[in-house]
Order: sequence, then structure tokens, then C-alpha cells
Amino acid sequence: MRLERVELFVLRLPLRRAYETSGSRETHQTRVLCRVESEGAVGWGESVAPELPWYSGETPRTVLYALEEIILPQLLAAELAAPEDVDRELAWIRDHRMAKATVEMAVWDLFAQRRGQPLAALLGGTRERILCGVAIGIQPSIPALLDTIRRELAGGYQRVKVKIKPGWDADVAEAIRAAFGDLAFMLDANSAYSLADVGLFQRIDEVAPTMIEQPLAHDDLVDHAALQRQIKTAVCLDESIHSADDARKAIGIGATRVVNIKAGRVGGLAAAKRVHDACAARDVPVWCGGMLEMGIGRAHNVHLASLPNFRLPGDVSASARYFETEIIGEPFTVEPDGTMRVPTKPGIGVTVLEDTIRRLATVRKELRPARTGSDTARHG
Repeated sequence: MRLERVELFVLRLPLRRAYETSGSRETHQTRVLCRVESEGAVGWGESVAPELPWYSGETPRTVLYALEEIILPQLLAAELAAPEDVDRELAWIRDHRMAKATVEMAVWDLFAQRRGQPLAALLGGTRERILCGVAIGIQPSIPALLDTIRRELAGGYQRVKVKIKPGWDADVAEAIRAAFGDLAFMLDANSAYSLADVGLFQRIDEVAPTMIEQPLAHDDLVDHAALQRQIKTAVCLDESIHSADDARKAIGIGATRVVNIKAGRVGGLAAAKRVHDACAARDVPVWCGGMLEMGIGRAHNVHLASLPNFRLPGDVSASARYFETEIIGEPFTVEPDGTMRVPTKPGIGVTVLEDTIRRLATVRKELRPARTGSDTARHG
């Protein structure tokens, strides 16, 4: 199979509520959406690069550049026998994982559409429903945070994740445990601390969160292993894991007991499967992280989380939490038991609202295979 046409769209939508972490405060999300077409079938992908390079080095502008100038010209000239071929074709490109994932995930959707099966089945998923948690950003006050947790728990979520930063950490954890005695909650630091803060984490140990996510540097494994030896709470790695090899090394040295998998962070669904398998082989559970995705990215996450080693509730929350404007026809909802149904229609299993995307897009690019020569035809 060859890709016959690729379209790129840039959308910027306001969030229902500002979302604050230790690294940023976001009021909007800008996404590059990718539409791939071949032999009458269509697949969609969504980038997860934030507007500013605080989580990774990528942004929507770098994603657009890498896709238009490097990645898509190569893929449009390639013969693709399976969705994994995208990963192999792009393996020579260092970094730019979120850009690679944008089109790689669209091709997975395309292949699933062509085969008439749900993306989950093509990936090897085994769940009809996935386990849902919710991520809560930094709030104006502890009472406001507790009110937010109560509201989210009423929605059925099985797990709560709370963002922390220096000055908003141990007191927050203690207040949560005091207010919600048996709540399964975790903390996410987004790389805001160092080994000098081990005493803080030992204090947090006393309230027994389920895990603390990425407490130390975004590119570190060694210090996380040193921290894990000194605290009881399980360390979960996110930003530090870019590949199955990273996961293998982190588990091997004792740097993590749980791994957060984000397909965009690791370069796509094929890479995410490899991380999943590396963790499963070592009996380390994984869960599906979120990047405040719009509907297309959320759909991909739901299918990914159907794989068997996603044993813990992830950040795959209801669509209504994030955007007033929806770009899929069947927004995702959380069941009363804290699960979410995996779509059963072909591909990502939801209707992409193409008219809405075309109307709202601030940028549109179209690329096709070149008729002659080695250059890919581009249309702005």
C-alpha cells in the first residue's frame, strides 16, 4: 500500500478550565492533525506536542516542520505492507517522536479501516472496557483541590492523579488522605525535584499514595533508582521513558516500579507496544498517560489501553472534561463503574468531524507523492 494523499491541519482550541502543572499553565491546546488516505480508506492521527517545549523539545511548529519537510516525503515514497513499516521507515530520524507518532498513528487507523477491524484488535488488545483515572492540575487552594476531587469521584473515576510542585506537595498529599481515607491517589511532579528532596518524599510515604510520577529530572534513570531505594512509595516514570530499551534499563536498575506509556512520547503505537511488552515481560504494570488530547488522540489512547498489561487506571478521561468544541461525533464517556468502552467499529471507531476541522483549522497543508523526480508535491 502507498499513501496517496496526506493532509495536515493545525487547530487551537480553548480548554474548559486552565490546566497547571509544575512546568506550565495551559489555557488552550494547539494540535497538528494528520489525515492519511489510500485506496478509498482514511486514517487520522493527532500530535500531542504542547504549545511550549516544557514537556519535551517538540511544539506544534516543530511537528509541522518535521512532518512536511522530512517525515512525509519519505513515507509518501514508501511501500507500506503493515502499520509497523512506518516505524521502520522513520527509525533513522533521531527524536521528533511526537511528529512521527502523528502520522504513524494515522496509518494504524488507516490499516484497521482497510481491514474492517477495530484498532484495538489490530494492536492485540484484549479489553472491551478500559480502566479510567483522572488527572487534576494544580489548584488555587487545598479546599479547591478537595472540591475538585469530590466532583471527579462523583463521575466514577477509579483513580485520581494530582499534580504537585515545590511548595504544593506534602501538605496537599496529607490533606487528600485526611479527606479521603481510602482513596487510591497518586502524585505527578513532572520532574520538579532532585535527590536533595528525599526527606520530602519520605514524609509523603506516610500517607501512602499509590505512586509518585516522574519526581526527578526528565532525562534521568540513575537518581530515580537512588530515590526508590530510600522511599516506600512506588516511583513511576514518564518523561524518562522513550523506548523499550529505556524501560528495560529503568526496571533493571530499580528506577521504576510502574511505567506511564504515552504513544506520542515514544514515537507511535508500534513503539508503545514494545514498551508495553518490555514491561509485561518483567511483570511491571503500565498505564496510559494523557496529554489533554482532542477526540482523535483520545480515541487512539482508548484502543492502546486495551492491551493486557495496562493493569492500572490511566489518564483517559471523558471528552467533556477538556474542550467545549468536539472534533469527533461520539465523545467518550466514563461508565458509573469507572470504565470506558473501547469502540468496536473499524479503525479508531469514531466519526471524525471533518467539516468542523476544516472550518477551525488555522493552517492546512496537503502533500501527495511526486509525479516525477524525488520531491513530494506540496500544496498550502
